[in-house]
Amino acid sequence: MKDARPNFPLPLSSVTSGVRKPGTPAPFATPQTATRNAASSHGGARAPQAPAPAPRAPGYVQVANSAPAAQRSDLAATEAVRRAMVARVARQGVSDPKVLMAMETVPRHLFIEPALYGQAYVDASLPIGHNQTISQPYIVARMIEAMNASRPAGATLGKVLEIGTGCGYQAAVLSFVAKDVYSIERIKPLHELAKTNLRPLRLSNLRLQYGDGMLGLPQVAPFDGIILAAAGLEVPRALLEQLAIGAHLVAPVGAQVQHLHRITRTGKSEWTSETLEACHFVPLRPGTI
Repeated sequence: MKDARPNFPLPLSSVTSGVRKPGTPAPFATPQTATRNAASSHGGARAPQAPAPAPRAPGYVQVANSAPAAQRSDLAATEAVRRAMVARVARQGVSDPKVLMAMETVPRHLFIEPALYGQAYVDASLPIGHNQTISQPYIVARMIEAMNASRPAGATLGKVLEIGTGCGYQAAVLSFVAKDVYSIERIKPLHELAKTNLRPLRLSNLRLQYGDGMLGLPQVAPFDGIILAAAGLEVPRALLEQLAIGAHLVAPVGAQVQHLHRITRTGKSEWTSETLEACHFVPLRPGTI
């Protein structure tokens, strides 16, 4: 299948601004279910008391003070629910402050269909069409934290590659953790959906690519971190070779039974791997559609 690639990189600023149009979701996807770690802590508990808000990073979507009182009230309620989501993720074991702040900053409800807004901050995956899902908040935070591990305190990730843009949510979170984020999506309608979803955030350090994620982006490599949002029986060799020495790649591996793996490149032709925890993702596939 031919890969109709646009000129690369594609900065979001090059896309004409506009209002998001409601999409027509495909049949529900196979859920990207919670890990055992997440499931045990969800269980219908009452929402935690919201912690003090974190500093807002550039690109944060805020309603102007001149907005109607009802609209400001809705925004405050959304922010409180988002803070509760982050507090829950922290209780599940994620402790990286930069990752938690990024999770609090990005409005997850902007990346799902309006009919699912009521579930936007529940710790569960949700369908986005084309048999794909938006990952549960816990797993997004867990994977980014694992990729960012072993860095000196206060150090910022440089160049990061995401395989599987989907609706764009994880890419948006990554943009507040790394200096530059490149994200590849193989399904053309999802690539376009991600551009539409991300446009209001005006994230100048995020570049989207339509193409075969299993090939990576050798023209931009090496990367200081790589995340795969789909599971294969093994990690493609091309991606391993695009990882910088000392950097981490985090990916789900397996078929019916899957586990998160963190692979670290230790030399020119040397990598080490460790298993983190159980998970369930949609399958990693080659080519474009």
